[in-house]
Amino acid sequence: MTNPAGAGRARTRPAPQDGPRTRRPSSVLRAPEADRGNALHAGAWWLWALGLAVAASRTTNPLLLGLIVGVSGYVVAARRTDAPWARSYGAFVKLGLFVVALRVVFSLLLGSPVPGSHPLFTLPEVPLPDWAQGIRIGGRVTAEQLLFALYDGAKLATLLICVGAANALANPARLLKSLPGALYEAGVAVVVAMTFAPNMVTDVARLRTARRLRGRPTGGVRAVLQIGLPVLEGALERSVAVAASMDARGYGRTAHVPASVRRTTNLLTLGGLLGVCAGTYGLLAAEGARYGLPLLGVGLLAAMAGLRLGGRRTVRTRYRPDRWDVRAWLVAGSGAAVAVLMIRANAYAPEALHPGVVPLTAPQLPLWPALSVLVGLLPAFVAPVPKENA
Repeated sequence: MTNPAGAGRARTRPAPQDGPRTRRPSSVLRAPEADRGNALHAGAWWLWALGLAVAASRTTNPLLLGLIVGVSGYVVAARRTDAPWARSYGAFVKLGLFVVALRVVFSLLLGSPVPGSHPLFTLPEVPLPDWAQGIRIGGRVTAEQLLFALYDGAKLATLLICVGAANALANPARLLKSLPGALYEAGVAVVVAMTFAPNMVTDVARLRTARRLRGRPTGGVRAVLQIGLPVLEGALERSVAVAASMDARGYGRTAHVPASVRRTTNLLTLGGLLGVCAGTYGLLAAEGARYGLPLLGVGLLAAMAGLRLGGRRTVRTRYRPDRWDVRAWLVAGSGAAVAVLMIRANAYAPEALHPGVVPLTAPQLPLWPALSVLVGLLPAFVAPVPKENA
């Protein structure tokens, strides 16, 4: 006898069993989700950003500079977290725009040595004594003068934005944790310097939110003056508090080493850092690429040897030190490749990287330098994806 209650019940068939699951190619090739174990080394982000900055210093072409800013912005949007220091990129962009505007204003008021045949307007000129020959305040403003100021300000703004990208992507605490043992004494000063800007951005957002909730304006000169002093004071206090806590925990404690080792360490470190500074200046200068790169290489080798010897003085241990893995090499190498390719392009195509203003010519986007800048997009595809963006 059948059960009438189950007469109308539909019979379901078991779902067919599939074979062994295979991963999709997209899931295999894409970057993993970031966690404590595979987080990208903070130094790789700084090397990548410095490579973009070196590339920006080799050109005044606004199209290439805009492309560098776009590359850095895309990588920051794809790989930054919700940490307080990650919000500093927008502040650096605003600072870059302010630098461009300030450079143009100075050019309008103080004039420019660039000759021009396309006058735009004339400002009232202030007469100066004879001993101030060559300096003028006001006078005629030409299109060539204004364009030269825009190009020059855009280059400086791009350098600042590249530094802002490193601040937004690299965890300052993890970067300090990765410092060599010879630099532990300077770690307190490094903490104050590197955490000041992120803390200032956080305080600005907090104070603006508080003023908005109280019905007070958050824009204008008056609001900036009322917010500026508390922001600077709070950011400096928080940075000093972090440094004081490190000092109280014995950060920078060293062991006894022979005097000869200390002298050798100081000589190698100081000489290497001087070589790095001279080589970096050569790379950033217009005509110093031929001696800048060898000096930079020799300085890096000497500094690394000095830091290696100085590491024998430290007795501090590190819990879970950050690893410099393949992804860190790819990120740092992409920035270095952009810098090297742009320096090479500056040698064989200087006209494309430095568009002229006398006579007025429209800037063009050179193909190979533009493709070189696009190499800087590699971190957006190989760096671990933050959990907020996964």
